Amino acid sequence: MSNDKQFVKEITPQGEDFSRWYIDVIKKADLMSYSPVRGCIVFKPDGYEIWENIQRELDSRFKETGHRNAYFPLFIPESFFQKEKEHVEGFNPELPWVTEAGGEKLEERLAIRPTSETMIGHMYSEWINSYRDLPLLINQWANVVRWEKRTQPFLRTSEFLWQEGHTAHEDEQDARRETMQMLEVYRDFAENFLAIPVIVGQKTPSEKFAGAVDTYSIEAMMKDGKAVQAGTSHYLGTNFAVAFDIKFLDRENQHQFAHTTSWGVSTRLIGALIMVHGDDRGLALPPKVAPTQVVMIPIGPPKTREQVISRVDELYAQLKQAGVRVKVDDRADQSPGWKFNEYEMRGVPIRVELGPRDMENGQVVLVSRVTGEKKVVAQANFVEEVQNLLAEIHQQMYDKAKTFRDEHFVAVDTLDEFKTFLEGKRGFALAGWCGSNACESQVKEETGATSRNIPFQPEVTKSTCLVCGDAAKHTVVFGRSY
Repeated sequence: MSNDKQFVKEITPQGEDFSRWYIDVIKKADLMSYSPVRGCIVFKPDGYEIWENIQRELDSRFKETGHRNAYFPLFIPESFFQKEKEHVEGFNPELPWVTEAGGEKLEERLAIRPTSETMIGHMYSEWINSYRDLPLLINQWANVVRWEKRTQPFLRTSEFLWQEGHTAHEDEQDARRETMQMLEVYRDFAENFLAIPVIVGQKTPSEKFAGAVDTYSIEAMMKDGKAVQAGTSHYLGTNFAVAFDIKFLDRENQHQFAHTTSWGVSTRLIGALIMVHGDDRGLALPPKVAPTQVVMIPIGPPKTREQVISRVDELYAQLKQAGVRVKVDDRADQSPGWKFNEYEMRGVPIRVELGPRDMENGQVVLVSRVTGEKKVVAQANFVEEVQNLLAEIHQQMYDKAKTFRDEHFVAVDTLDEFKTFLEGKRGFALAGWCGSNACESQVKEETGATSRNIPFQPEVTKSTCLVCGDAAKHTVVFGRSY
């Protein structure tokens, strides 16, 4: 038992140092390793499998809405960035450049992809000629590079993985419909697959994507009260179409510029999963995204071991047949108590215990990672009980995260009130904003918080600006962020 307690002590409590807790958890859960390259990480199998499950689910949803996957080059000519001034200004501080190759200096510098609007815009100008070519609905799964000054595994790294959707449309109405459709795909995915409640809304002009007309986001609250931008969808208007000459003959045989969109999520969702659901015991993964949904642990003395393991293998086969991601840990060199702590720390949603007495009674014990409750069920109903418990755990995790967010989300009238809130409690604030950059900047300067978005469905509507007191044009969510 002393060994089990020592194992738990290796994770710093959240209340003591949340950042240290985060690093402890991702290292102890074996999700990643630091690489020799500054700001870059190595995804270990458990970490990468979380991303694979995210990718698989989203890819299916994209294809259901008519999108197809393609792949575009990692290297982007410098001249492409000069075509859209706002875009290059937004990304220039983070761009790494290739200046020579094969021992020779390049005639034109090549940026390592920070995002692909420019490259895809160039290709779309070749592919799109007529309204019959529209809408063009393409997604790319790729890596991107943004040379971050301050990095944190999964949440902010110099190289990360993501998907970026890029679409072209005949008119603004269709492009805006696409923008909102994909935002809703992200919202539904976050809440119903990752069990993360999100706030859906529009970014303020200062926080929108460089080159976009409008940017929309889903914002999630971590357990330290900070925000993670969990997904964005952008209506780009004709900005990139004009810059890259994406023109088509319309139904009246007139040349028109296409209206384009882009939208994306990244591996920062893994960081969000950890920070939304984890606790002092370690990782806690929602069942739908967990690499291992169920771990089965045979227990009991050596004389009954072979018989117990044989039955465990039979039940394992039933779960596999039902599509459950399950593993058996029948190692004899580790105690059951050590295994219990190990898989709790790794966030496996359900632990199954089976011993000699359970064999006699035709039962099995299910233990929930979220509640810690033990449930004794009949072996005859084993698969159904596991599936039901997985569904319950997802809902419990979502409800728990939403309760936490609600308890750390206040409405304020003044900047002083917001500062007082942040001094005593972590979280978000809903406040009025007059629409001026000066007032928005003052909030950031005095609190370190930024506008997260203008929510579509705020709990309350504020009538005055929290900074200047003038009439509010918008009700905005403010919070510190990663």
